[in-house]
Amino acid sequence: MNDRNLTHLDETGRARMVDVSGKPLTDRIAVAEGALRCLPATVEAVVAGRAPKGAVLTTAEIAGIMGAKRTADLIPLCHPLFLTRAKVTIEADAALPGFRVRAETRTNGPTGVEMEALTAVSVACLTLYDMLKALDRDMMIGEIRLVSKSGGRSGDWRAGS
Repeated sequence: MNDRNLTHLDETGRARMVDVSGKPLTDRIAVAEGALRCLPATVEAVVAGRAPKGAVLTTAEIAGIMGAKRTADLIPLCHPLFLTRAKVTIEADAALPGFRVRAETRTNGPTGVEMEALTAVSVACLTLYDMLKALDRDMMIGEIRLVSKSGGRSGDWRAGS
């Protein structure tokens, strides 16, 4: 890859936001996932509603949605997008043990929503950690990745394909 292929750099090597004004508006969807690993007792406390900070899963899901909406404020060269959907779901997973986090973001625009989905998962995991740290300081956030994306010039993509 030569420097001319690096779209976030201008001809002098300075960082810039890519101009997407000439790109067509298309429906775009991105799905990301991640996990928070913790002690089995921590999972049990959340499922039983005994976590000290209250409604852990609902709060983390809302935080993830807020994170998706604020992605352009957090990632320097990301375009601010009009999201038409931001959904975050968190499921307890005793086999992990911990929680699986999944986010889906959508827009109809000139650029993709992958960063919004990844940010949603990251913020939801961080919120889980914050709300559960009184129970378990040895938690680990990880496995955050893009699962799939559709729309735009590059078309559809799925992890592992």
